Amino acid sequence: MNTKLTMTLRLLAHYKYLITVVIGVAMVGFLDENSLLMHVRHRLKISELNDQIEMYNERNEAATHELRELRLHPKAIEKIARERYFMKADDEDIFILSTDAQRIDSDKIQQDNEQLYQTNQ
Repeated sequence: MNTKLTMTLRLLAHYKYLITVVIGVAMVGFLDENSLLMHVRHRLKISELNDQIEMYNERNEAATHELRELRLHPKAIEKIARERYFMKADDEDIFILSTDAQRIDSDKIQQDNEQLYQTNQ
């Protein structure tokens, strides 16, 4: 038993620098809050945030362009009111064509038909 212990201690003493380096690399690479793993995660987060910044800058430019159009052309206000808010003049009628309403109506008709079929049986 004593020989195994002394042999293990000699082995540890012989490779003490290697063991210290391996433990140090493990701490810096994986266990520390400033580890390489966290560094990579932060880099990915930064790239995602930069993509978001670009998207918001594009939205800002589009909104700025639209605001400039509204200030320069009074007809643009009327166009936006008609397209987005379905506003109309007194002597006009508006017809909204949408496939969504047809789907809802057809689904409702199908459900009604199924209910009628079940009550008739």
